[in-house]
Amino acid sequence: MLEELSERERNILRSIIQQFILTATPVGSRNISRKYNIGFSPATIRNIMSDLEDSGFIDHPHTSAGRIPTDKGYRLYVDELMNVESLSVSERAFIKTQIDKNISETDDLLKVASNILSNITNHLAYVTYPNLNTGALDRIQIVSLSSTTILVIITIKSGIVKTITLEMASELKPTQVESVQNLLNERLSGLTFAEIKNTFNERFQDVSGKEKPIIRFFLDSVDKIFVDSSQTEKMVFSGARNLIKHPEFEDPEKFQGVIELIENKDIIIHILEKVEGAAKHEISISIGSENEILKLNEYSFIAKEYTIGDVKGSLGIVGPKRMEYSKIVAIVDYVSALLNQFITNTTIK
Repeated sequence: MLEELSERERNILRSIIQQFILTATPVGSRNISRKYNIGFSPATIRNIMSDLEDSGFIDHPHTSAGRIPTDKGYRLYVDELMNVESLSVSERAFIKTQIDKNISETDDLLKVASNILSNITNHLAYVTYPNLNTGALDRIQIVSLSSTTILVIITIKSGIVKTITLEMASELKPTQVESVQNLLNERLSGLTFAEIKNTFNERFQDVSGKEKPIIRFFLDSVDKIFVDSSQTEKMVFSGARNLIKHPEFEDPEKFQGVIELIENKDIIIHILEKVEGAAKHEISISIGSENEILKLNEYSFIAKEYTIGDVKGSLGIVGPKRMEYSKIVAIVDYVSALLNQFITNTTIK
């Protein structure tokens, strides 16, 4: 637990971090005295800065007279010192207009959301697909595309739709489609994907007659139909180039961490575990060394879950520790709320 700071120490630390976020250069006492009306002389500010450095909230890089925030300083700032900005009416309208474009496919919607996040924040953005495994099945529809090809349309009770095309070894008669569809809905509606996969065989053991070959086909295909690896396999990234613009990543070795992040999605899954552990509807912020992966120690993650009924996904921002937390938190929060609204009734393929 972070130790208590006096009000003037908190004010000085807040000013240092806000100034460093703006300039990316070490902050000196005279700069704080001139720019921020906090009522202390440069000498007093220097003494307070020295105390903050001794406590580990700021650091003194190289021979510079200025100070920069440490991970500990940023943590106190985001937890207690910053005021989350409110998005303006025009900012909200712009974001909503970009998302509200009659998009019917989840793929397109999440790409748009990721692009919006990266373009507005000037950082790397990501959005994961909703995890259907926790959603309850509403209904199954079977559409015959040819004598041996069917389209299976799975609707989750939250409104999300998943489609999959399957090839059968034998011909499917039109009269079989409706009876099998009714049978599947009667016995599977209300169950999660996991429950369906684990109990499919026993639920249909008594089936005989014309439905039996198709039910057997569904049993053999259950891992294809009722599986959702979307969060690990389907993750949309946007704006990797934005990070190169920040002075922190002019060194190619530091930027390599982002490339590995995009190529190895297990890394971000590790970060997302913290998002899932956060309280419901809260923003999760992971700063520098808190990421536990050495190559990500120069980065901060701001993330939030979006939910549609029992189905969840997440979205967030990856950027330098010197990011505009107060503004980005507001943006991530608003885009998450819009996804909650617009992703319903879209289709996953």
